[in-house]
Amino acid sequence: MTIAAQTNPGLTAAEVAERVRAGQVNNLPPRSGRTTWDIVRANVFTRINFLLMALFILVLSTGSIVNALFGFLIIFNAGIGIVQELRAKRTLDSLAVVGEGKPMVRRDGVAGELAREAVVLGDLIEIGPGDQVIVDGEVIEASYLEVDESLLTGESDPMLKEPGATVMSGSFVVAGVGAFRATRVGAESFAAQLTAEASKFSLVKSELQTGINQILRLITWLLIPVGLATVWVQWTRNQGTWQDRVLAIGGALVPMVPEGLVLLTSLAFAVGVVRLGQRNVLVQELPAIEGLARVDVVCADKTGTLTENGLRFGELEVLDGDEARIRVALAQLAAADPRPNASVQALAHELPLEGPGWEVTGMAPFTSAKKWSGISFGDHGNWVLGAPDVLGTPGGTAAERAEEVGSTGRRVLLLGEADASVDAADAPGVVVPRALVVLEQKVRPEARGTLAYFAEQDVAVKVISGDNATSVGAVTGSLGLDTGEVVDARTLSDDPVEFARTVESAGVFGRVTPHQKRQMVAALQSNGHTVAMTGDGVNDVLAIKDSDLGVAMGSGAAATRAVAQLVLLDDSFATLPHVVAEGRRVIGNIERVANFFLTKTMYSIILALLVAVWGLPFPFVPIHISFVGWFTIGIPASILALAPNAERARPGFLRRVMMFSLPSGVVVAVATFVAYLLVIAPAGTDAARATQASTATLLTLMVAGAWVMIVAARPYEWWKLVMIAVCGLMAFLTIFWLPYQVPGWVAAWPFLARFDPQLDPSNVALMTTGLWTGIIAAVLVEAIWWFSGRFTGQRRTLWKPPEERD
Repeated sequence: MTIAAQTNPGLTAAEVAERVRAGQVNNLPPRSGRTTWDIVRANVFTRINFLLMALFILVLSTGSIVNALFGFLIIFNAGIGIVQELRAKRTLDSLAVVGEGKPMVRRDGVAGELAREAVVLGDLIEIGPGDQVIVDGEVIEASYLEVDESLLTGESDPMLKEPGATVMSGSFVVAGVGAFRATRVGAESFAAQLTAEASKFSLVKSELQTGINQILRLITWLLIPVGLATVWVQWTRNQGTWQDRVLAIGGALVPMVPEGLVLLTSLAFAVGVVRLGQRNVLVQELPAIEGLARVDVVCADKTGTLTENGLRFGELEVLDGDEARIRVALAQLAAADPRPNASVQALAHELPLEGPGWEVTGMAPFTSAKKWSGISFGDHGNWVLGAPDVLGTPGGTAAERAEEVGSTGRRVLLLGEADASVDAADAPGVVVPRALVVLEQKVRPEARGTLAYFAEQDVAVKVISGDNATSVGAVTGSLGLDTGEVVDARTLSDDPVEFARTVESAGVFGRVTPHQKRQMVAALQSNGHTVAMTGDGVNDVLAIKDSDLGVAMGSGAAATRAVAQLVLLDDSFATLPHVVAEGRRVIGNIERVANFFLTKTMYSIILALLVAVWGLPFPFVPIHISFVGWFTIGIPASILALAPNAERARPGFLRRVMMFSLPSGVVVAVATFVAYLLVIAPAGTDAARATQASTATLLTLMVAGAWVMIVAARPYEWWKLVMIAVCGLMAFLTIFWLPYQVPGWVAAWPFLARFDPQLDPSNVALMTTGLWTGIIAAVLVEAIWWFSGRFTGQRRTLWKPPEERD
């Protein structure tokens, strides 16, 4: 047991039990942000479901079961939404348990890791570099403890914490070690609002969701007057029975409801979460999936991203002094460091301490800002270890030799002896170089392929590291990455414009401070880029927080994982291509689905409005609309929503969707109405002829709607052509084969009379008129597709290029 543990042993088991009974525990919101009941309620009790239910009951009252089949959409929509969101919730919860940081809590004098929910009021929590403060507290022990509170206060400089000082949850340790007593836990602590916020399953604050909400608001405002006009006209002008009037009202109103748009949007997001979860990627904020699709610059830290976290001792090159004394000094430095980083751990493994440890009279923990650490050992001297170009004399022998060794891609540290205590205000003072410590770092085997993927996808990679620029350039060069200029960040201009220009043009940066990483992200964003920042260390926290998409390594610092939108739990850089591809698939397919449903809603509203203005009976009953929905929208949209899609998403989602869907909806509606006018007069007024006119009009709508599907499915692949062919065959059989089979079925099973589709394609003249009108509409839709692509700058191709095919 350490002296600190003897002095401050923490709570006893009895005290912990007492606080648990009193409810003084660190209860936090659910990791996924929504309970099971929240998910069920959100998917069942929706405005769309209420509207469909009302129409379902109304149509069912007529006794026509076949026309009420659309009611199963309520069960289908809610069921699929609930199942997929519950799957996503389970994925998020299980991954969050693995990925979240666990505090080191001291109880009965023994420190051990606990789940964050197990912390109680008064617990003593030990902290060190990279640890996040998970609850509010008062510092009890501190050894050169520095805490970064910039995420809370905006203060960029780390704060030195002495015993008695307060620490706030959400801050993180950048240097030193210490312990604090929890004074506020659970909902009372700032952690309940900050750290839990990172794990919410949400669909907010994204261009995509904002665009869909605007579409739904537009549809809602159009539905009210058109719906009222339709009900009035069909009830007062329709000469049929009350059942005929109700079916006409249902046939007009049902297709106006964009029931699939919200379902398939949430479905695509939820499936994206599950797919990424299967690759050990924790999605901490759902809108991050949208960010994945838009990323065009990836800022990658070298250590832990391109190279593995662990380091191996390579060699010791003595510059001045006795090698035996230098080796002992290195062993003492490694043994005295309370929270050694990867470099010090490599030294400790190679040079284990033999004999008693030297008395520590001063300590300066390593920070990314100053790039050195040191310990004063009284009469044994003041020893410092860090970057040769920081501790050494510029242009000196040690610096030049370190540059030469670093050009091979190895990490080089300078061991020096200072003339003043390392914790003095002017430390390190004058440093006498004693030796160069060469450490080996292993390049991740998957790094080359990952960088090649980004190059193929027009995603720029910026390697940003705190290491020597020459060493970083050597590593990236060995991976075949053509990043252009290699820049030492200490030479970057203070002028924001010049700084942004250099960051834009160069690809490798060394000796970058945490503050500069943050500036680089901001500079790239100011140039219009969507930036992903990857990292694993505490020095990456601020840049990850400010980036459009923060990606943390699972083995990285707890603070880094807490602020990132994505956590790669297996630390595999090779996962990133799959992550980006998944984001593109989700967003690209949701845009495609939006084109389907907005077009359908627009032509339904406009057709209903035209019929109401002319005072005509509505040409369709609900089952007709269901046929159109199944074969031109529902089935293909469900397939395309989950299909591969590698095209990078671009801003302007709402504009692109509107440019295609609104004019296409107008064309389909007008063509269908014109066909109705052309066939309704020759058909006459008897029920049989009216059914023939309705069937011919349905053919127009089916052909025009099918062409919307055909152009929205582009660029083509073999499976898309199969999908189009199957949907076309099913539509053909429904119109031209099914009506001739129903009489025989009803004769054999009379109860099937309730399922009569009310179709009659026997009038060749009317069907020909309907077909040609539909073909004309298809030609206009084709023209709109090409024109909208040129107007919005969207690439238009019929076939997917061979290199992009699955």
